[in-house]
Order: sequence, then structure tokens, then C-alpha cells
Amino acid sequence: MSEQTLKIEARRSSIHGLGVYVVERIRAGETIVEIVGERISSEESDRRFDEKQTEAGHTFMFYVDEDTVIDCGTNGNVSRFINHSCEPNCEAVDDEGRIFLEALRDIEVGEELVFDYRLTWDSGDDPEDLKVYLCRCGARSCRGTMLDVVPLSEAS
Repeated sequence: MSEQTLKIEARRSSIHGLGVYVVERIRAGETIVEIVGERISSEESDRRFDEKQTEAGHTFMFYVDEDTVIDCGTNGNVSRFINHSCEPNCEAVDDEGRIFLEALRDIEVGEELVFDYRLTWDSGDDPEDLKVYLCRCGARSCRGTMLDVVPLSEAS
């Protein structure tokens, strides 16, 4: 799918910074956009994250698997601006290592695209450090965090 055919555009968001909005109706199950960027190792991702601590909790890294991360901040597209919500209207789908966002329901013109980040964390992480991942989605069912419900150490 080329950038010219996208049914979305980035603009200011009430959730956080820039968001991605629908400019042409998207139907449930429709592929919206591929999450692209430089593919790097998880070790390189950790190094870049530590190096870029400009805004705590703010990253354009998308984990494909334990060995592969997409750095959407390098050679990425508009998908890097899609914000988190505890009531998502789209979800990330892995298609043989390529990650696409698909609509969970019909999404109307003017709606902001949002998906549940479910960021990984460990039960040994300092609770003070995790406060930077507070959720700003405003959904009725907001769980208050962009973190996954279950710590990584318990997810196995």
C-alpha cells in the first residue's frame, strides 16, 4: 500500500502530540497501514532508547519478536504517530514478520486511530520508573497505563 493511497493523516491529538486520523472511512478488518522503519536488534533498540531519553516513555520502537525491533523513528511512516488507547479501534497483526494495523471495527472520517500498546515490563521494575507510562486515552475502560496488564516475567 503506497503512502498516496492511505486513508489517514497525522495531525495534533488530544491524547498526545501528533495522532493519526481517518480521512476516508475504513471498514472492520481492513488493513490500514504497515508499520515500517529500520529493522534492528533488541540490543540496538535498548541502546537507542537509553541514548534518546529526551521524553521519558516516548519511543517509536515496535517489537516484532524477541530479536527484531522496528525503529519507526528511522525511515518510518505516519504509523509512528498512532497513539495508545485502552479502547482500540485497530490492532497490530504480524504477517510473516511484517506488521500491519487492521481495523477492529468500522472507523469513521475524523476518528483518531488508536491501538493498545501493551508495553512490556518486568515485575522487578521500579514502580516510580513505570509512572511515565500513564495512559492519557480518556476511555471509559481506561486501565491507567500503556503497559501490558501482566508483567513480562509472568507472561510465559
